[in-house]
Amino acid sequence: MFSEIAVTPLHSTSFWPFVVLAISLVFVIAAISVLRIHAFLALIAAALLAGILSSRLPDETGNSAVQHCVRAVELTTSEFGRTAGAIGIAIGLACVIAVCLMESGAADKVVRRFLAVFGEKQASLALLVSTYVLSIPIFFDTMFLLMLPLAMTLAMRTRKDYLLYVLAICAGGVVTHSMTVPHPGPMAMVDNLHIDVGFSVIAGLVVGIVPAFGGWLVARRLNISLNLQLRETPGFPWKDLQKSIDRPESELPGFFVSILPVVLPIVLIGGASMVKVLGGPNSAWNIMEFVGNKNIALLVGAIIATVVMARVKKMSLRQIGDLMDPPLQTAGIVILITSAGGAFGLMLKNAGVGDAIQVLAKEHHVNLVILSYAIALVLRIAQGSATVAMLATSSMIYPIMIGGALPYHPIYLFLSIGFGAMGVSWMNDSGFWVVSKLTGFTERETLASWSVLLFAISVIGFVTTLVLSFLLPLKNI
Repeated sequence: MFSEIAVTPLHSTSFWPFVVLAISLVFVIAAISVLRIHAFLALIAAALLAGILSSRLPDETGNSAVQHCVRAVELTTSEFGRTAGAIGIAIGLACVIAVCLMESGAADKVVRRFLAVFGEKQASLALLVSTYVLSIPIFFDTMFLLMLPLAMTLAMRTRKDYLLYVLAICAGGVVTHSMTVPHPGPMAMVDNLHIDVGFSVIAGLVVGIVPAFGGWLVARRLNISLNLQLRETPGFPWKDLQKSIDRPESELPGFFVSILPVVLPIVLIGGASMVKVLGGPNSAWNIMEFVGNKNIALLVGAIIATVVMARVKKMSLRQIGDLMDPPLQTAGIVILITSAGGAFGLMLKNAGVGDAIQVLAKEHHVNLVILSYAIALVLRIAQGSATVAMLATSSMIYPIMIGGALPYHPIYLFLSIGFGAMGVSWMNDSGFWVVSKLTGFTERETLASWSVLLFAISVIGFVTTLVLSFLLPLKNI
C-alpha cells in the first residue's frame, strides 16, 4: 500500500493531501482530548502518521514502503530539531526573566504603575495598546513570554480578568506578527507580491487597528463566558507571588530597572530588525545583528532581571540556582511539546497540501482577495505556521495576480493573506502550546479562548480588507 502511495504523483484530480490533513487532524484531537495522551507523544505520532501517509516526501531516494517510512521518521526528527533550535533557548531565557520579575517584585511594580496611570478598568486596553506598539519588531512567541508576567501579576492584584489580560496581549501581538515588516512572513509577502516596504508597514498598522480592537472586544466577551481564573503553574507558585503582591512599594525595585528586562530585549531586537531593513550590512549592522539576536537580547534581559532579584532579595548564587529549577523544567516541557507541534506542521506541509491548493486555485476564478484569504487560512490549518502560510500563499497568488488587471491595489492581497494566515491556531501551531502551557490553560480551554480569538481577529481583518478594496481601491498609488 505505502509503496503505491510513495510513487503516486500529485496531479489536478488528486485530493490525497486533503485526506492526510483530515486523518491527521482527527487523530490529534482524539488522542489529546479523548484518549488523554500526552500532547508531546500525540503530536510526534501524528507527524509520523502524516509522513507515512504522504504520497511523496522530500529527497526520497527509494520507492519501497520501508524506505518511505524510514524517510518519514528522519524528517520528523529533523523538523523537531529545527523547531527546538529556533525556540528552545528563547523559551528558557524568557521563563528565567518571568520568574525573576515576579520574585523581585518588578512585575508588580510595573503593574502598579499601569493601574495608577490607566486605572483598573482600562488595564486590559493598556496591555493591548502597549503590546501592539512594542511587538512591531518582535516575534509573537517572544513578546508573549515577556508580557505574560504582567498579565499574571495584574490578575493576582485585581483578583479577576486573567483571561482578558492574556488575550489582550495576544490580540496586540498576533496582528503585527502577520502585518508588519520586519516579521519574516510580511517580508516574504512584500518580496513575492512586489509591494513597497514602507507602504506595507503603514497599511498593515493602520488597517490592523480594527481587528486588534475587535479582538479586544471579543476577549472581553470570552472573559465573561469562560471565566478562567489565574491558577498555579510550575515555576510560578502562588505563595511567593502573593508575598510579592503584599509587599509595600518601598521594598520594590524602581520602575526603570523593573521594566528594563522587558523593554531592553525588545529595543535590541527591534533595533537589529530596523538596521537590517533600512541600513544594510555595515559595521553598525554587525554589532546590532549580534546584540539584537533574540537569544542574546533575552540573555541580556535575563541577566538584568536576575541581578535585580538577587539585590532585592539578597540571594546567593545557590539560592538563585534552586529557584530556577521549576521554571526551567516548565520550559523543557513547553519546548518538547512546541517542537513536536512544529514537526507535525511541517510534515503536513511535506504531504503536499500547498501544492494541491495551488492546483485547485488555478482551476477556479474568484475574487483574489477572497481566494488569497482562503488559501492562507487552509495552509495555516494544515501546517500550523503563519509565516509558512504567508510565504506559500503569496507565491501562489502573484502569478495569478499579474495575469490580469487588478481592480484594487495589491496591498489588499497582502492584507488578506496576512489575516488568513493568522486564522486558525490549533495543536500543530507552536504558539498554541506556548499560550496553553505557560498560562496553565487546558487544551480545550486554549481552543475555546486563544483559537477563537485568532479566528475572530482573522475574520474581522478579512472583512475590513474586503470592504476597503471596494470603497478605497487605491489603484493609482
